[in-house]
Amino acid sequence: MPSDKDAAHWEAVEESTELLHEEEFHKALEVLRDVIKKDPQNPYAYYFLGVALYEVGELEAARDAYRAALTLAPQHLGARVHLSHTLRELGDTRGALKEAIEALSQAPGDNDALYAAGLGYLARGENVAARKYLEAFLETRPEFESATEVRGILASLPETRGLE
Repeated sequence: MPSDKDAAHWEAVEESTELLHEEEFHKALEVLRDVIKKDPQNPYAYYFLGVALYEVGELEAARDAYRAALTLAPQHLGARVHLSHTLRELGDTRGALKEAIEALSQAPGDNDALYAAGLGYLARGENVAARKYLEAFLETRPEFESATEVRGILASLPETRGLE
């Protein structure tokens, strides 16, 4: 059962999550910045700030917001996975892979973490490992769009059977 503090943190970000669902990213940023001013210890506010910043293309700021969320809540799996993707897109493939592997150590078999690890290895040119994690991701029966994307990636990889 969540603590009162945790429940208050969630309640404080409700409006911003609705704005994010409505793709009102700039409005969500305003609301989240206000939440953080009132309570700089709210990890969910930093996480959703990262989401909004990512959506408006501010990747460095998104990275920093995800890191802030993880400083406050090191077990926040979503922040860790999103940080991995953001680092990969910023060209920090080593950092991206480190975060993905940490996410998997927190939640073995988690489909989002498997996906992040697969893409992290792919970005590093480590096709054998990328294939392993992306195939494991497909075994989790992800949504159709994600599965189709990953099948396309796997089809484009050189055959690695026998090289493992």
